[in-house]
Amino acid sequence: MGTRIGYAVGAFDLFHVGHLNLLRMLRQVKGIEPVIPTAERAEIVKHISFVDDVYVETTPSKMDSWRDVQFTHFFKGDDWRGTEKGLRLESEFAAVGVEVVYFPYTAHTSSSTLRRALDAITAGAAAPAAALR
Repeated sequence: MGTRIGYAVGAFDLFHVGHLNLLRMLRQVKGIEPVIPTAERAEIVKHISFVDDVYVETTPSKMDSWRDVQFTHFFKGDDWRGTEKGLRLESEFAAVGVEVVYFPYTAHTSSSTLRRALDAITAGAAAPAAALR
């Protein structure tokens, strides 16, 4: 059957159980400024036992990534299933023989939720300091 290469896209910023679940099931450029630098995130992900390699995307085009990595399976959260973006991705990848595999999205834990919580904590911590000025 040949070598199978899975490719999981993710910022892996504010690393949480959803990221871990995605990577465990494999052995998700979002326009958000990451808290942890790219090189550090890559180093963390690279040292997870079921990750063979880390590829840092330099373009939002998944087809550019495919040309560089030549993956056979593309992994995405199932919140994309049936959406316009998901269907377009499936169509583009089908043309080059890549299967899109959907995994359960961890709605109860997400980077967006963690970021909002951190913003609230930061805002709360800043309020007393501002009052002291």
